[in-house]
Amino acid sequence: MDYIAPEKVPYYVDCEPLVHGLGYLIVELMAFKRQGNWQIRVVIAGPEGVGIADCSRVHRALLPRFEALLSSRDIYMEVTSPGLDRVFKNASEFSVFIGKQVKVWNTDISDWMYGTIVSATTDSVRLLTDTGEKEIPYNKIAKAKLSSAV
Repeated sequence: MDYIAPEKVPYYVDCEPLVHGLGYLIVELMAFKRQGNWQIRVVIAGPEGVGIADCSRVHRALLPRFEALLSSRDIYMEVTSPGLDRVFKNASEFSVFIGKQVKVWNTDISDWMYGTIVSATTDSVRLLTDTGEKEIPYNKIAKAKLSSAV
């Protein structure tokens, strides 16, 4: 699994302080142009989870920011929660979900490992499993997802 620093994601640096100020973290941010219109997808996480009202607050705050950044009013923006069983797209997501239960496909053992995220760096994640803490380098993780059934 690749680690892409959030700061390297286009528009992240412009949007993160605003989203953080509302009490949320950006899990994923994508901006691309399709058929002449901008498509924005933002996935947010919050300490108490994320509901429709939370997504609406972030949407109202970010839309004017994107209109200014992109010099366009032809913007379709979607703000969502990560969901209960989110599949991680970037290893940097581990730091967003510290304290949450996950399952990772460890290529060293060719099987799923279940645990709670204790910490995450730019190189590895530390999980608390039923047999103790395990540190797994991202290059040994083929897949990872949140798990509500650990």
